[in-house]
Amino acid sequence: MVKTGVVEYPVIWLQVATCTGCSVSILNSVSPTIKNVLIDEVIPGKHLNLKFQATIMAGQGDTILRVLEDVPKTHKNGYVLVVEGAIPTAEGGIYGTLGEKNDRPLPMASRVETLAKDALAIIALGTCATFGGIAAGKPNPSGSIGTDALLKSKGISKPLINVPGCPPHPDWFINTVASVLLSGLPKPEELDEYKRPKNFYGQLIHENCPRRAFFDEGKFARKFGEPGCLNELGCKGPVTHADCPIRKWNNGVNWCIGAGSPCIGCCEPGFPDLVSPMYQKLTGENIPMIGRPQRKEI
Repeated sequence: MVKTGVVEYPVIWLQVATCTGCSVSILNSVSPTIKNVLIDEVIPGKHLNLKFQATIMAGQGDTILRVLEDVPKTHKNGYVLVVEGAIPTAEGGIYGTLGEKNDRPLPMASRVETLAKDALAIIALGTCATFGGIAAGKPNPSGSIGTDALLKSKGISKPLINVPGCPPHPDWFINTVASVLLSGLPKPEELDEYKRPKNFYGQLIHENCPRRAFFDEGKFARKFGEPGCLNELGCKGPVTHADCPIRKWNNGVNWCIGAGSPCIGCCEPGFPDLVSPMYQKLTGENIPMIGRPQRKEI
């Protein structure tokens, strides 16, 4: 039970065309833990009330779908909508449905549209939810799109925060939620052109990569396991915005390049199509003007 005087923010976490990897990532948050976020007052005097999240809730069927439909009525313009996964739109949205209406499957796109209209704010979680991601990869028979694209197509103007990643780091989501509770919705200057928080997506991975010195010296690995910059092996760090090199994953244990893998650019619009093939080097015109070292094998 929430204590008297505590402001409660209902949350609807809607999973559409998703592999649930984003949920798994966020549920593995270390500090604060997901228990802290859902049960404790992470921000004194403010509390989240997760009303709907298909992966972790025990209820099913009409009972929980009524919750989905009642929240906009009882908390109009007062709840947060989290969208995980891309939104299928082809052929009336029949490629992804959630529940029924009048004995007919109800498209996920309709659910997102209805819930977004009356939300206080919307957080698109993961690259599929933000930009379409893997679900929207060619040839995209389901017509999957990101949340922003759907909102614009429906003329819905609501505050939207994009938290991409495949999956996103738990800190990116948890800290975004904490910031909203503490300081309110982010100001326009706190988000980049893709509505990503600059705190997490404000710099290129290349700028903080521990292998940057190899790049500056023109030393490039030609095979996996070799020392050197991984550009020749397809690293997308020069065009990817995220703080992975500083934050790292698994409670600061390691990250993609630290484990010997090139960055695959999973936080960027157009992933995976525009950054594929993943293990093929970027062409020169795609690399920012950060120096033109003489390339040589090591």
